[in-house]
Amino acid sequence: MNFSTATSRSRGLLVVGIFVGFVGSAPSQPDGDVTAKDFRMQALPHARVIVTDAYGLRHPVVVEVAATSASRTRGLMWRTQLAPGKGMLFVFPAEGQLSFWMKNTLIPLDMVFINVSGEIVDIIERCTPGSLSIREPRGIAKYVLEVPGGWASQIGLAPGLKVLLEGVRGIAVTEEHD
Repeated sequence: MNFSTATSRSRGLLVVGIFVGFVGSAPSQPDGDVTAKDFRMQALPHARVIVTDAYGLRHPVVVEVAATSASRTRGLMWRTQLAPGKGMLFVFPAEGQLSFWMKNTLIPLDMVFINVSGEIVDIIERCTPGSLSIREPRGIAKYVLEVPGGWASQIGLAPGLKVLLEGVRGIAVTEEHD
């Protein structure tokens, strides 16, 4: 999954285009392009996200934390499965308008956009694998939780519900390209 931050849709598309060009033209890691299938990403830190549904039930998700530019760019690309109760949490340096796409992503995903207060601001469900369509939430967010496609509706998630992040506070978040 790739991302960009932008204040408007057109700027978001421009940032995605520039970012993809930057990643492809000047990789900073010896293994090359982070979006390539054979790229060896370093192991990511793990944390837990606890989502509370409309009935007050708590749903824990064990997540890999993508807190660097390279890990946010790579996301869940090339994964062939994502088990129930597992996911990836994208952490950004600041809250803003985020944009995602499904380039090189082989499995359907739900994207849960969360603001700095731990409130769900939007959910984009069952994103089509491999799609280059830009996905943007209806609000600003600092975190994006990606889970197996269909999970959000299965447990009854909706904007306005609360999320608790456990084990994320001590993870360094970087903005620059790694």
